[in-house]
Amino acid sequence: MASQLLESVRQEIRLRQYSVRTEHSYLYWIRFYIRFHRLAHPAQLGDEEVRAFLSWLASERRVAANTQKVALNALNFLYRNVLEKPLGNLGFEMAHTGRYLPTVLTAEEVAKIFTLLQGIYSLIFPLLYGTGMRISECLRLRLQDLDYQRRTITIHDGKGKKDRMTLMPSSLSSLIYKQQAIALQQHDFDLANGVGPSLPMALSRKYPTAWQKPGWMFLFPSTTLCNHPHSGVLCRHHLHQTACRKALKQAVATLPQLHKRVSCHTFRHSFASQLLASGYDIRTVQELLGHSDVRTTQIYTHLLGQHFSGVVSPLDRGLDLG
Repeated sequence: MASQLLESVRQEIRLRQYSVRTEHSYLYWIRFYIRFHRLAHPAQLGDEEVRAFLSWLASERRVAANTQKVALNALNFLYRNVLEKPLGNLGFEMAHTGRYLPTVLTAEEVAKIFTLLQGIYSLIFPLLYGTGMRISECLRLRLQDLDYQRRTITIHDGKGKKDRMTLMPSSLSSLIYKQQAIALQQHDFDLANGVGPSLPMALSRKYPTAWQKPGWMFLFPSTTLCNHPHSGVLCRHHLHQTACRKALKQAVATLPQLHKRVSCHTFRHSFASQLLASGYDIRTVQELLGHSDVRTTQIYTHLLGQHFSGVVSPLDRGLDLG
């Protein structure tokens, strides 16, 4: 019975064209919720049981506020769209997320990390730093998204299902072109074996020969083939994020003097803070990052210190401490 319910949830998610990551996340929390209530069918449960589960996550599991909200979103989706029993007022407020100041790297720290990266990663991470892309957006790039004449990169289906354009760093254009040649070579090899890149949604039905077009090839193709998560067709997906995280972790580990917590997203944060410190308009930075609200971009102004507003500490105004 549980498997039938989860399959219904999966079909509703795909009907609304949610991302694969959202699908996996929602199914995870719904399974967790069912196990928490000792395999009781969610249709037999309601607001009180949902409230007990969310409270347990916060009090016993000590999950972050955003994690608790994701769990609530998953259960809201289940009850509203699958069971057709919308949740009512749960009687408590969700935990609020405090202001989070992201970690940023200086240009010198970025340069040191880049010297330790090898192979394909010596292009991926400079791209993150030079464009402000998320790691998922970078790995999903296809050859048709690159415009060498206009020096732009088009990002499709970013966070919030939004498309946007960002700049292509001139210093990376030759490296990108070389990687494109490698991807095209892989594409030719795959075509000879009747395989192509994975395609989004139902594009393969609308354009049956799209997989043969080089423009749909990923710039950073995976080294192995896989079955498409929706159609089951054998295809080549893009490089997985875990490989990039592992390469970055190994590089940062060789810099004992660097005590900052560095992730793939740190380069996006550093991109934004560097642009603002250089005097670029915050609206321009907002557009490059793809933020819906400028308040999200404003968080980087808190990282700039005197570079942003010229404020000087009283201790730096000639106070004699004797």
